Amino acid sequence: MTYCVGLLLDEGMVFLSDTRTNAGVDNISTYRKLYTFEEPGERVIVIQTAGSLSVTQTVLAKLREAIEDPDATPDTSILQAPTMLRVAEIVGEMLSRVTAEIGARVNRVAQAATASMIVGGQRRGGAQRLFLIYPEGNFIEATEDTPYLQIGEHKYGKPILDRVVRPDTSLADARKAVLLSMDSTLRSNLSVGMPLDLAITRADACRIEELTRVEANDPDFLAMSEAWSNALRESFKSVPVAGQSR
Repeated sequence: MTYCVGLLLDEGMVFLSDTRTNAGVDNISTYRKLYTFEEPGERVIVIQTAGSLSVTQTVLAKLREAIEDPDATPDTSILQAPTMLRVAEIVGEMLSRVTAEIGARVNRVAQAATASMIVGGQRRGGAQRLFLIYPEGNFIEATEDTPYLQIGEHKYGKPILDRVVRPDTSLADARKAVLLSMDSTLRSNLSVGMPLDLAITRADACRIEELTRVEANDPDFLAMSEAWSNALRESFKSVPVAGQSR
């Protein structure tokens, strides 16, 4: 399994993914699930993946092949697409096609092959946009009411995002929020694991502002995790018990 989260904010966008893949208790590996594409100052695109590794790697390979094709057009290349909506459509079409092709093969041995993706970014002159793309190729978009999207093992990291993240949340606070969201997931689900890949873009800059890999022994992440645990323990002690005052 995996956990990926993307935030759409007034100041910019924040993306965080783990790197663990799990094909059984004796077959655990590390694979990147966060990919960036950019023409600095012109456009920036971040793609996060969850699900079948064969599907996601094939989709990314085909997207790169389309970018490098000398006959690429705005209908085939995500780096030539006129809008982020068209980027989402290109990725969705590719994901749907690859899912169907690989699914037809693995169905013969009663296995599943599906994947979902988060696609976010901005092109010069356009708005920041963030999409969650389903295996069938259809998608939903982040809004002011729900300025974040998750894929994979998302339930453990959702509460802090619901309580903290708003469109006007600063990039610094958003960075902290996604890392704490991941920390909660790491503590509750062994199928999600370090290291983590973090990407941040600033609104209208159309480039990657930060691209960081957070290793398991990262002192800042460990200190933040411990501080969060201590804060939760202290807050828990101070919360009154329901019905005790009767």
